[in-house]
Amino acid sequence: MKLYAQPTDAEREVWNQVNAILQESESILSGLQAYKGAGQEIRQAIQNPSDQMLQEQAWNSVCPLVVRLKEFYGFSLKLEKALQSLLESLTCPPFTPTQHLEKEQALAKQFAEILHFTLRFDELKMRNPAIQNDFSYYRRTISRNRINNMNMDIENEVNNEMANRMSLFYAEATPMLKTLSDATTNFVSENKTLPLENTTDCLSTMASVCKVMLETPEYTSRFSSEDTLLFCMRVMVGVIILYDHVHPDGAFIKTSKIDMKGCIKVLKDQPADNVEGLLNALRFTTKHLNYESTPKNIRAMLQ
Repeated sequence: MKLYAQPTDAEREVWNQVNAILQESESILSGLQAYKGAGQEIRQAIQNPSDQMLQEQAWNSVCPLVVRLKEFYGFSLKLEKALQSLLESLTCPPFTPTQHLEKEQALAKQFAEILHFTLRFDELKMRNPAIQNDFSYYRRTISRNRINNMNMDIENEVNNEMANRMSLFYAEATPMLKTLSDATTNFVSENKTLPLENTTDCLSTMASVCKVMLETPEYTSRFSSEDTLLFCMRVMVGVIILYDHVHPDGAFIKTSKIDMKGCIKVLKDQPADNVEGLLNALRFTTKHLNYESTPKNIRAMLQ
């Protein structure tokens, strides 16, 4: 399936809205990639609690980082809105999900791009413990009001309520995936009149397309680079996770519309350094993996 990215007139309004958000995604990723943290300053401050200068240094190092973390969190809220607009377009009657994906390839591609971004963001976040440390230090310092005469403008930026919401977001191993899983679950529960199959079939169809592309040498030989391969893998894992959250029985049962055995196999056939993060996402971000209903051989493949 070739995804032509040019939107038709019918797609244009949603496409423009989502495109504006996707435009920001690269700078969000480079910001996260460049995130070094204030570990050293924080350690110094904690080891020398009476040295006011070290307290100020740590605080002044953490504040701009917290502003950046707020920006990442704010982006997750935009992504949530974008995802819901795309789901609305790709599942509405009278067309079947397959017809939608064929008619609205530009939107399908945006949906794939959101998942690709999400898995990249979460892989980077998982490898960066500084984020949690910096944010915990910020919250402790603010709550003790220990910053006499230090720069308090930050409190207007990240007040207590915002800090609580950000804290829940960063406590997740895969915060962006959690945001999208919740958004998909909310989409389904808010659209009671829309048959659930419209959403789950849209997700399982995308998973099948990715799986076929990954396991067919004729397709993979045409991939322009390793990036295309990774794109396909991340999108496949992303839609599996969303499917597992919204389908009442999940993605792993024998009668699932997603060939989980095939999907896991095709992932494990790829170069190892690309795959571990994606297998971890399936292990830790799905909902039904450890249910009784999951066949033992599938659980063993992910052990």
